Amino acid sequence: MSAGKKYIGDLFVTQRFYVVMGACVVAYIFCYFFSGFYALVNIIFLVFCLLFLVDYIFLFVVFKAPFAKRRVADRLSNGEVNNVSIAITNQMPFTLDVQVIDEVPLQMQERNFFIRKKIAPQKTLEIKYTITPAERGNYEFGNIIIFFQSQLRFVQKRETTQARESVKVYPSFINVGKYRLMAHSTINEQGNKRLRKIGQSMEFEQIKDYVGGDDIRTINWKATARKGTLMVNNYTDEKSQQVYCIIDKGRLMKMPFYGLSLLDYAINATLALTNICLQKQDRIGMLSFSNKMGSIIAADRKLIQREKIMQVLYKENTAFLESDYEMLYTQIRNKIKQRSLLILFTNFESLNGLQRQLGYLRSIAKHHLLLVVFFENTELAKLSVSRAETIQDIYVKTIAEKLAFEKRLVVKELLKYGILSILSAPQNLTIFTINKYLQLKAKQLI
Repeated sequence: MSAGKKYIGDLFVTQRFYVVMGACVVAYIFCYFFSGFYALVNIIFLVFCLLFLVDYIFLFVVFKAPFAKRRVADRLSNGEVNNVSIAITNQMPFTLDVQVIDEVPLQMQERNFFIRKKIAPQKTLEIKYTITPAERGNYEFGNIIIFFQSQLRFVQKRETTQARESVKVYPSFINVGKYRLMAHSTINEQGNKRLRKIGQSMEFEQIKDYVGGDDIRTINWKATARKGTLMVNNYTDEKSQQVYCIIDKGRLMKMPFYGLSLLDYAINATLALTNICLQKQDRIGMLSFSNKMGSIIAADRKLIQREKIMQVLYKENTAFLESDYEMLYTQIRNKIKQRSLLILFTNFESLNGLQRQLGYLRSIAKHHLLLVVFFENTELAKLSVSRAETIQDIYVKTIAEKLAFEKRLVVKELLKYGILSILSAPQNLTIFTINKYLQLKAKQLI
């Protein structure tokens, strides 16, 4: 750093400096008419210059500038409140007034971010604030800039701490834990109530010695040959089912509500549902599509599956073209051979929009249990219940009611063909989807 930058470039005078300097100017003008006060004003001005010089030397020459360090998590949660802290250490023997400016990421659109604090001598102060990302991706934090001054408050120095770092914003994972209790079944199966089961499969558990009454069809001949006695395979009822979250990335999923797009709400719900499915020992997978096929993750119940899905969802973006449901049907038939629960996150704004894709949805529902999740337009809901005071308000309210009614018609149309559906406000999507999954699980429909 050059001497000019170090001793002059970071120098700023304060409001107190201008007030005292202005008072001295007024005093000298007064002395023009009353020369007897001239010597007193000179003394006051010299004292002011001396204090200014002492303040400058303290801040720029004698003592070390405060030290700052930012603490932020390696990954942030999209749409949630994330904590950031800045620790500032005062290395001077007197109290400092500091103004901290943290160069937050450009995505936050914050242009007036600063915090004012006082730091006691030889102490460390931790300043905390929160940020709420509204989109996924890389967030670049910049430097930490501190403007500080002593108790004299004539001089202000700028200290820039190099603190550039990149932080990734992932789909919402902070509040995933609050849905875990929902995974514990509360269904009482006592008494003579019989639950209908669709199909039954067996899962290998262990190899054991043959005892009288064991099914001879389960004899393991290779193990028998190795040990010299009859050995049989032991099986248990398979409780693990297959669930796929299908995310539409078409143009209709770009609509924003409360700072997040519909795609982000679908991604957050998928991540929360993944956690619940793994707790229920179900195999969970996902795929995305728009006008072309996106990411595909085969269903699995390993604990690493959640991390794999999160890494894929982190990169998903909305396309601006119409989604290709014919291609989706073809890929499902080719990739998903076993009957599964398919949860399709999409959006239909009108009954005509559904009719164009209904044939493909019915074809998918013939081979899988299909649950279509789409969004209620909360802005239309507000307009439909608002009070109309003018002719224009009546027209707007009528159109809003018509569009909201078409959403309910979409639900009835899907139900007519045996397709399950959820119509949810964006902010309630996660809880509604998890509840529906647990309901289907309890009825043993999957």
